Amino acid sequence: MKHTIEINGIKLYAFHGCLPEEGKIGGHYKVDISLTTDFSEAADTDELEKTIDYVDINRIVTEEMNIRSKLIEHVGQRIVNRIKKEIKNIDSLKIKVVKICPPINGDVENVAIIIED
Repeated sequence: MKHTIEINGIKLYAFHGCLPEEGKIGGHYKVDISLTTDFSEAADTDELEKTIDYVDINRIVTEEMNIRSKLIEHVGQRIVNRIKKEIKNIDSLKIKVVKICPPINGDVENVAIIIED
């Protein structure tokens, strides 16, 4: 069976960006994770170890967002790689990294990247 788990709106403060100021000042980010798996056994048994623990996903996202990158494309790919390496039984994975109020000389609410694997 195919099921979807979403962890949406992980709010973080991080220091990504090509400008030196972004490495010093930082900014607000939001990360959404969607993954497909089969959690039939967890649904039947009510046992956490039979599904994907949201705490583990949040920990990976937080740890990777704490490592400075110039590009959110780079940090997004690192998150995908870590989740695939550390979390078992994922059929597919989608991640969205949103940079809120980017410094791009305009009134822009956010920019985002999406990676589907």
